[in-house]
Amino acid sequence: MTVLRFLTAGESHGPCLTAIVDGLPAGIAVDTASIDRELSRRQGGYGRGKRMRIERDHAEILAGVINGETTGAPVALRIENRDWANWHEHWYTGDLPPLTVPRPGHADYAGMVKYGLNDARPILERASARETASRVAVGALAKQLLAKFGVRIWSYVKQIGPVKGQIPDLSYVKLWELAEGSDVRCPDPIAAKKMRAAIDEASKAGDTIGGVFVVIADGAPVGLGSHVQWDRRLDGRLVQALVSIPAVKGAEIGSAFDNAAKLGREVHDELFPDGAGSVRRVTNRAGGIEGAMSNGAPIVLRVAVKPIPSTISPLRSVDLATGEATNTEYQRSDVCIVPAAAVVGEAMVAFVLADALLEKYGGDSVAEMKR
Repeated sequence: MTVLRFLTAGESHGPCLTAIVDGLPAGIAVDTASIDRELSRRQGGYGRGKRMRIERDHAEILAGVINGETTGAPVALRIENRDWANWHEHWYTGDLPPLTVPRPGHADYAGMVKYGLNDARPILERASARETASRVAVGALAKQLLAKFGVRIWSYVKQIGPVKGQIPDLSYVKLWELAEGSDVRCPDPIAAKKMRAAIDEASKAGDTIGGVFVVIADGAPVGLGSHVQWDRRLDGRLVQALVSIPAVKGAEIGSAFDNAAKLGREVHDELFPDGAGSVRRVTNRAGGIEGAMSNGAPIVLRVAVKPIPSTISPLRSVDLATGEATNTEYQRSDVCIVPAAAVVGEAMVAFVLADALLEKYGGDSVAEMKR
């Protein structure tokens, strides 16, 4: 059963984005500056578009926090869209030109058919990845809860286009520090340089480029999630949350796809006594989850991001107003979103783990959870 939940609302070019988070326990000392830092991290990354030069995301807390602490009531958040100033005169007057040529790979066509619309604008306004700013703010609150119990979450970029990083054998903290110092969020400086060149090449060609990022959650206790019902399985919950991010088309736990080509004795993480009455592992091919539950090892998830569909160079499509073949028209967008998507991935993993933590330990306040 989901204990923690959130809803977002708002359009890409509307007045603001909003979120309501229900189920947070009382007693979380909310660090609003930390929320804004997470929002700033999402706005960064090499290959972002001109929109990020306009926005300066800030989360305004409207409810659920008094004297700097959560009260147990729903927390309401608001993030202003500064680009609204360029749109508001036309937003309500109906003089925005209709968009009738769906972009391949976007929500345009399926959304127009689903909702019986002759204009893609209402679809693209809500399907836009701008919505993920709300998720990052929600994830920042989840991170603050998890931190009370020693759970930390990091991410880095493994691949952009054909360029794969050779990730050094360092602690997760050091990898994160290296990633945070890179504008492509890759801890391999040689690969990072090649990644920037690949993004530049895609930009010059009027194209976009995708990649792979990794999210690590360290410190999760044994037993989050459950094997007893399909919708309580931690692996399923995490993958669903990650694949819900716009442009994400796949996620794996640990080295899942490499494991598929190996024999069982090459894959499963053997157990050894730790000398303190418990066990230790020397490998983590399972990615911290066994039998749909956290096993105490770091939870490692790899996430595939497709190139976004708004390309400067046109793609072939159909004008749904006339039924005639045509080409797409460019809508302002990014060239590469992988570094930013990694930050959104952190937020979604944080939310799922916070929910699983509340499910296991209960409690209407942080103090009660700790007891």
